[in-house]
Amino acid sequence: MSKKIHVTDTILRDAHQSLLATRMRTEDMLPICDKLDKVGYWSLEVWGGATFDACVRFLKEDPWERLRQLRAALPNTRLQMLLRGQNLLGYRHYSDDVVKAFVAKAAVNGIDVFRIFDAMNDVRNLRVAIEAVKAAGKHAQGTIAYTTSPVHTIEAFVAQAKQMEAMGCDSIAIKDMAGLLTPYATGELVKALKAEQSLPVFIHSHDTAGLAAMCQLKAIENGADHIDTAISSFAWGTSHPGTESMVAALKGSEFDTGLNLELLQEIGLYFYAVRKKYHQFESEFTSVDTRVQVNQVPGGMISNLANQLKEQGALNRMNEVLAEIPRVRKDLGYPPLVTPTSQIVGTQAFFNVLAGERYKTITNEVKLYLQGGYGKAPGVVDEKLRRQAIGNEELIDVRPADLLKPEMDKLRAEIGAVAKSAEDVLTYAMFPDIGRKFLEERAAGTLTPEVLLPIPEAGRVASAGGEGVPTEFVIDVHGESYRVDITGVGVKTDGKRHFYLSIDGMPEEVVFEPLNEFVGGAGGSKRKNASAPGDVSTTMPGNIVDVLVKEGDVVKAGQAVLITEAMKMETEVQAPIAGTVKAIHVAKGDRVNPGEVLVEIEA
Repeated sequence: MSKKIHVTDTILRDAHQSLLATRMRTEDMLPICDKLDKVGYWSLEVWGGATFDACVRFLKEDPWERLRQLRAALPNTRLQMLLRGQNLLGYRHYSDDVVKAFVAKAAVNGIDVFRIFDAMNDVRNLRVAIEAVKAAGKHAQGTIAYTTSPVHTIEAFVAQAKQMEAMGCDSIAIKDMAGLLTPYATGELVKALKAEQSLPVFIHSHDTAGLAAMCQLKAIENGADHIDTAISSFAWGTSHPGTESMVAALKGSEFDTGLNLELLQEIGLYFYAVRKKYHQFESEFTSVDTRVQVNQVPGGMISNLANQLKEQGALNRMNEVLAEIPRVRKDLGYPPLVTPTSQIVGTQAFFNVLAGERYKTITNEVKLYLQGGYGKAPGVVDEKLRRQAIGNEELIDVRPADLLKPEMDKLRAEIGAVAKSAEDVLTYAMFPDIGRKFLEERAAGTLTPEVLLPIPEAGRVASAGGEGVPTEFVIDVHGESYRVDITGVGVKTDGKRHFYLSIDGMPEEVVFEPLNEFVGGAGGSKRKNASAPGDVSTTMPGNIVDVLVKEGDVVKAGQAVLITEAMKMETEVQAPIAGTVKAIHVAKGDRVNPGEVLVEIEA
């Protein structure tokens, strides 16, 4: 008896999130949609995950407009999104009225299938989202965030699936975000799920360890109904098995997908060319790496983590961070590493490595996690660490959202007239700071997306200074093209480095000076290096989220005086001594660097 296997392609969401830090633009999706729509996929994953954040933060695209455009361009194909349960698309729990409003608007704008998961596998955090999807008449897919640990067993996963079935889900997905599944473990899990519950089973596995295609075959042989793939030019490594490869592997068997291989190959050639445009976001950490079986870093996180470490000037410490991640995860009771817990664990690991001392700085998200603010930890957390992080604060043992008051009215009032629609209010709800900035810039007509650099070609042209070999770029800015040649002459004087830039043939010498005594500060002032006992500074580059004190305030040693944000996680910066705030050199929104004096405290 034959059984057709259905395919969900991740090319418009998870594939580029995993390989290119979620940077693919809508303009590169729409031209191929007509062919994608003719393939006969069960669904296309097009939204959710990090795409919403990347659209607003980097691409300066309205994510809701992207969804509407894709809906119009793909009239015959189900559109699917990844929804983080009570976290929606952000990094905190939202009130129930926000969850209901978001799901309703996502459905109206074009989403047919909602893959709903919770980073802790705490089903309490799925209930409201599932109910909202069913109320909208859409497909609710309950999701198991797959991971391995002493507390994650087949029995535990089956029990979770049965709970989700009882909550009204239409299907069950195994979400192997880090590529931890092995073929025989996959077969056993799928077989148990099919025996204990009645819903179709989807298998979503990243190929980080090089095992995903074998896992999918074992899943199919044991009863799985659907597989997730990616068009070959965006497949493998930290992405998914290639669509064409899986279609070819199953062709002529009892599990034939029925998809047109020639059409898929045409689509693959299109995306082969598209991928080249985004070369600057390629990461050396997106190929096959079996270390994932130990560090468990998911595909969607590793390229973003590498990109963020690069921005912080710390890419050379990636291996140290990867080694620290499983240690932090154990301390936190073995949460699955999927957004937002992957960011929570990964960022804390980075802080531990950078500081050279574990938990010298603890992010606010780790504190909230240890308090129970994200739900129940799968295992036992380190009690010493919990006491260090939250002191005598009361633990949260209920569904965290039960403690939240309705937020929609407050959000509408806060964002005001700059929001032109209910969708705009929800954009602000997801990411208040960057959402507001996006909406204000859109209203002012000043949205400026990242510049996509062409693949650099080194020329053998004499530089402006007559020395060295320049690197040539052609940079497009608002429709104008500029040729830029950059040459470093390798000469340092007084700690300064001389470069020569030639822009459209006009030479210019630029001198770069490393940060030493003074750097730019708030309002054009200067910030010196920290040296006195009362100088407040940070251990890593970031942005100022809030200033908690004012000049003249009396503070205690260890009292929080600033909140900074780095790698999407917030951290309190504390007073090193007791005393009076003498001077404040930063304001909300400022960019800061390690070692700078941000606040001066006089004993």
